Amino acid sequence: MATQSPFFGKRDRDADSLTSRPAPLVGSGTNLSGTPVTPSGLSAQSASAAAAVKEGGSKLTVGPNIKLKGVEITDCDTLVVEGLVEATMDSRVMQIAEQGAFKGSAEIDIAEIRGLFDGNLTVREKLVIHSTGKVTGKIRYGKIVIEEGGQLSGEISFGTSAGSSSASKPALQAAA
Repeated sequence: MATQSPFFGKRDRDADSLTSRPAPLVGSGTNLSGTPVTPSGLSAQSASAAAAVKEGGSKLTVGPNIKLKGVEITDCDTLVVEGLVEATMDSRVMQIAEQGAFKGSAEIDIAEIRGLFDGNLTVREKLVIHSTGKVTGKIRYGKIVIEEGGQLSGEISFGTSAGSSSASKPALQAAA
């Protein structure tokens, strides 16, 4: 016969006691560096990318020191490149980290480039090139944001349709 320890109260196995506990508080605010964060712990900048991931859910992360070559990436909502990817893809969101590189062809809704992209890039909605990013090749975009230090060169055109009547713009290179 088991005896109950005086240090611990009786367990209540009633289902009501499990559901009546308050949920832990999760709020938005800032992290230690002062960056705004959302309840999921992501910075406000990547909140839109996180929302895209939550909607569709399929995410592929190619980690640092990983090389993925000669593939066609399909049915991927978000691609995060921290290593090297040589591929063809059609996706919703692409994020290339500072140490990441993508070579090949990509059709993307939103591209966020902190590393290197070389090839054919069509961004249907918004292309963001951060200060450490370098994009070269044939680039078509809907909207573009280039931080100071970001580089863009090659055949650049506004509009994402292949038969776009808008003239090609000359290569742009941001001064470092």
